[in-house]
Amino acid sequence: MSEKYRAGYVTLLGRPNVGKSTLLNRLVKQKISITANRPQTTRHSITGINTTDSFQIIYVDTPGFNNVTNSSLNKRMNKTSRTSLVGVDCIVLMIGPKGWTEADKAAAELLHSIDVPVFLVINKIDILKDKNTLLPFIENSAAETGIKFEEIIPISAETGENVNNLEAKLLAILPVQQKLFSDNQVTDKSDRFLAGELVREQIFRVIGEEVPYAVAVKVEKFKKEGKLLRIEAIIWVEKKGQKAILIGKKGDQIKKIGTHARKAMENSFGTKVFLELWVKVRANWRDNEQALRLFGYGDD
Repeated sequence: MSEKYRAGYVTLLGRPNVGKSTLLNRLVKQKISITANRPQTTRHSITGINTTDSFQIIYVDTPGFNNVTNSSLNKRMNKTSRTSLVGVDCIVLMIGPKGWTEADKAAAELLHSIDVPVFLVINKIDILKDKNTLLPFIENSAAETGIKFEEIIPISAETGENVNNLEAKLLAILPVQQKLFSDNQVTDKSDRFLAGELVREQIFRVIGEEVPYAVAVKVEKFKKEGKLLRIEAIIWVEKKGQKAILIGKKGDQIKKIGTHARKAMENSFGTKVFLELWVKVRANWRDNEQALRLFGYGDD
């Protein structure tokens, strides 16, 4: 290994739906974190690892930091975001292209006592008709937050525009040290965890309204049987009405969710998947500490 090999941790921080998970997947060049056009899809701290012959960058995707917490689950997610700032080599604060929102400022406030370099990344520049509108935004960002940014970098995680430049800037400040993970490891999460997340992703994409936020997915069986991977999972909701919406008329919605999730699993795991889903009710699980632990929402 080269004496100039670099390795280190980079936390991705920001408000809900700013594009952190899309950026993580782009940086590690495969799907690690689920995405949807809805805020607060990510609920866990998820590590994605990009390893090359000259560097290893460990990216930490975090739940969107929410300045309005209305459940024990949201409080746990915010705690996960805060603890993900400890022991890392640098932080990427992500915001959208149209200016600072109160939610952006709430995320930025977490960084006032952090003593590592902070990069400000302005995401979704692909939706801007005139990129010159970024200039005053960039010039005012330090004064807006009271943070001295290492650099301010506009990108599009969706299209990949300027993402290589971001990675090069991050790499330049990482410590010279040996790899922290093996070459073939791309995340700290198991395939079983990813299976549950892929089901939850499809619920966000198929079901509208507020139902997806009341959903937890617990994988009960994850077993390879010859060339087939058999997965069984329970989708937990808080109300009978939510269960009816998820199942749909004559089971059409749960069938659609299962079909899309199975195809995503086959793509991720590289094998045929047999997926069975059930929907069950556990009232107010988002405010029940025992249920939160049972469904995998312990301290990340």
